[in-house]
Amino acid sequence: MVFSDASLTALRVFREVAERGTLTAAATALGYTQSAVSRQIASLERAAGVALLERRHDGVRLTPAGRIVVRRAATVIDQVDATARELAGLPDEHATVRLGWFASAGAWLLPRALSALRRTHPAITVLTREGSTPALVRALRAGTVDVALLASAPPFRPPDTETPALELHILAERSLRIAVPASDPLARAEFIDLADLRGQRWIAGPGDEQAMGVWPGLDERPEIAHTARDWLAKLRLVAAGCGITTAPATLAAAAPAGVRILPVRGGPAEQRRILLARLPRPLPEPVARLTAALRAAAIETDAPASPGSVRAPMAACRSS
Repeated sequence: MVFSDASLTALRVFREVAERGTLTAAATALGYTQSAVSRQIASLERAAGVALLERRHDGVRLTPAGRIVVRRAATVIDQVDATARELAGLPDEHATVRLGWFASAGAWLLPRALSALRRTHPAITVLTREGSTPALVRALRAGTVDVALLASAPPFRPPDTETPALELHILAERSLRIAVPASDPLARAEFIDLADLRGQRWIAGPGDEQAMGVWPGLDERPEIAHTARDWLAKLRLVAAGCGITTAPATLAAAAPAGVRILPVRGGPAEQRRILLARLPRPLPEPVARLTAALRAAAIETDAPASPGSVRAPMAACRSS
């Protein structure tokens, strides 16, 4: 094995492939052609003397050797980047923390925690990125984020089966609710009966995220009127009378005028956990400070009470 012949470029490409999950996505992120990415991976595998990726119909999966290489590659790349910053007179990498987060965390938990951290530890720079759970888990494995906020649904299985297992800490467990237009009859009470969700028009997430929008316990094929990934867009569509959507209870405080976010009565409780995930290794002080701020923000923020009804005009919305 002559792994010392591996280039820094090949290591960067490999880490990007490990994080993105496909050669095509990595090529797009790096601005390379797919064939260029394939050549870099091939050169790295020749240097390692062993296959690093398992090619599958839905993308790629790291082999045991690949998991070792991506872990070591992350260390090498970070050290090289830290050296470059030091030579350029920029702050040391130890003052920077990279955080991944799921969409709705950006409406309440993330701003509160970062605001508190700026007050207590202004020298720590936090770089954040939003992503789905699979993308954030790959980023943790690839070493491109230090810690990630993940959302977990029953039966609360681990986010992946790779080794070593991620360290998971429960920050909060909150109920799901329904966001309805304030002018809708459903908004007149302080809760919604499960039976009243039948026959409704739903605003859901696109593709694989479609389920986050339709009530999980719905016992009929839903009519999905609109799809949107952005939570503010979903809630504004609700305010406009275009449909209803499932939402975390914590979004009630961030709901726009014309929206009520109410609990559902009947059927099993629909709970979601907010997890803090990281690789099992020593925690640098800046990362520990950030995780402490996230824990404090989650503890201090109880599920807010639903705001009073705010009347908004019903808009004529049509299915897309």
